[in-house]
Amino acid sequence: MGRKGKRILIVGSGGREHALAWAVARSPEVEAVYVAPGNAGTSWPAAPAPERKRPRAPASSIPIAAEDVEHLLAFAREQTIDLTIVGPEAPLALGIVNAFQAAGLRIFGPTQEAARIETSKAFAKDLMRASGIPTADYRVFHDLEAALRYVRRRPGPLVVKASGLAGGKGAFVCETREEAEAALIRIMHERIFGEAGETVVIEERLEGRELSLLALVDGQTVQPLLPARDHKRLWDGDRGPNTGGMGAYAPTPDVAPNDLDRMVRTILQPAVEAMARRGTPFVGVLYAGLMLTAQGPYVLEFNARFGDPEAQAILPLLESDLLEAIEACLEGRLGRVNLGWRPGACATVVLAAPGYPGPVPKGLPILGLEEAERMDDVWVFHAGTARRDGRVVTAGGRVLAISAWGPDPRTAADRAYAAVSRIHFEGMQFRQDIGRACPP
Repeated sequence: MGRKGKRILIVGSGGREHALAWAVARSPEVEAVYVAPGNAGTSWPAAPAPERKRPRAPASSIPIAAEDVEHLLAFAREQTIDLTIVGPEAPLALGIVNAFQAAGLRIFGPTQEAARIETSKAFAKDLMRASGIPTADYRVFHDLEAALRYVRRRPGPLVVKASGLAGGKGAFVCETREEAEAALIRIMHERIFGEAGETVVIEERLEGRELSLLALVDGQTVQPLLPARDHKRLWDGDRGPNTGGMGAYAPTPDVAPNDLDRMVRTILQPAVEAMARRGTPFVGVLYAGLMLTAQGPYVLEFNARFGDPEAQAILPLLESDLLEAIEACLEGRLGRVNLGWRPGACATVVLAAPGYPGPVPKGLPILGLEEAERMDDVWVFHAGTARRDGRVVTAGGRVLAISAWGPDPRTAADRAYAAVSRIHFEGMQFRQDIGRACPP
């Protein structure tokens, strides 16, 4: 009996990967989805027809780590996977795309060389400066003493960043010189991020509203997704330590269509063209973390993949076939694809384990998932979860991402929080202000 459709492999284990698997499994071209390593939410049976909440194709979690490129490649060969989609940054940094391409397998994501736009903040800042892309004034340091001397004579608030990958936690927003010195010592002397902190970027602190602008890219053409706003700090009012992201909503009402066009023209397109000129064309999702200042948008950082939790807020609004758009990127025909979006907004609230963003306990039972999942226009995306003795338990820092649709961000947020109220695990942390500052 012949195959009915395509087999898709999603690499990663977080809420982003659950959302990607859910979105891809809605495509009528898909026969089965595999998520490696996945989580407690990334396995489900086939459905007779796609719905807003339940995709058509079945999904299965595969116990292969996202960084285990060799075994992922072997699995893709053995299962005749038609397309692999990379979620997190770590396998991109390891060259998973290069390895799959060398084996003649289709994979969506930038090569190791193109992923440097995320894996080296120093590289990205230099690229922005050379391409005229607006970004904060900065200096790059490889030596702790030189960096300390610089901050001691530099007035004003600064941001100190580990240049390499630090799980979204490598940036320190410093109000005082003492805070900047302490950040440098933690990164370069105490090596809290290991090799990722051997080089640091010190930049001026910008004031304004942050924005996440993600786009599909086929090496030349840029197709923006809905603008989103992510909340990195642990506590309400953007206070507390940085995290991988405590919630997001999309679209943002303070970004008009002409603003979006300008950002694509002055930021995303120049970056894509610069990567092509370097001989490392970018194919995948390019994510610009922006600050909307009084002087216009400035780039805080580039990422080389879907954001988390931005993906969980954007993908429920996508009416188009995600697989079709991804294949257009791989085939260099993205310019002929028009993305369709559901009117309204989506808000995502992240539920974190006690102790996050530091060490967290694992194995805490999670209650109320079924009740939340039954709610209309609510999606429960798993992240740090696992199954133990038939129960879903915590298995990481960010445990769940609860997304909800509404006609506007505030209504969407209220629905998301109504779903959150049905879920419980010991020490559960979450912000209570995601999307609620927006006008109705």
